[in-house]
Amino acid sequence: MDSPAVFFAAFLVGLTGGVHCFGMCGGIVSVLTLGLPPAPGHPFLARLPYLLAYNLGRILSYVAAGALAGGIGAWTAHLASMHHAQLGLQILAGLFMILLGLYLANWWSFLSRLEQAGGVLWRSIEPLGRRLLPIRTPLQALGTGLVWGWLPCGLVYSVLIWAVGTGGAWEGGLLLLSFGLGTLPALLAMGTVAATLADFVRRSAVRAVAGVLVILFGVYEVNLALKLL
Repeated sequence: MDSPAVFFAAFLVGLTGGVHCFGMCGGIVSVLTLGLPPAPGHPFLARLPYLLAYNLGRILSYVAAGALAGGIGAWTAHLASMHHAQLGLQILAGLFMILLGLYLANWWSFLSRLEQAGGVLWRSIEPLGRRLLPIRTPLQALGTGLVWGWLPCGLVYSVLIWAVGTGGAWEGGLLLLSFGLGTLPALLAMGTVAATLADFVRRSAVRAVAGVLVILFGVYEVNLALKLL
């Protein structure tokens, strides 16, 4: 499952999932950027090194989690019939894409339960991030981003389950890298023009379009796997 189209699709999921990112991470970005030391020049240019460092750390954590998920999927496939195990994992990933679309569109909040389950891990990691506050250097921002990447998020968890079906650690890491890059525009924009964009993406029509796109991709993945069974 290493076709360029798959990684482009993950990028699109991250891009459309930016709708969700405003609700999930908007407060974090606002707090971090507002706490930055004053600097001369244009506000965006002054904040840019910090915003890039936050997001680099976040995406690196996604890649590490994706590589772990892909490695687990490859190990599981070797324990059973490779062909059927791989297709089963692809069906599971597609079903989670459908759930993700319903979640993005605000039609069903099932994935919020995954976020609640992830809260157990987050409670152990979150204190590490607090030790880095207030942010005074891009290096501190990078460290904060590494912690932030483990924030409980149904969107990320769904893509991680997708990564389980990619066939290996390398592929899983690339899938999460593609997804993380897709989320980057929304999260960079949040640190600069958050109010205007937040009003736009909170519109029910925008959320519905994003949700339908992800649902269609999930249906395609399931249908493709069923044809190969």
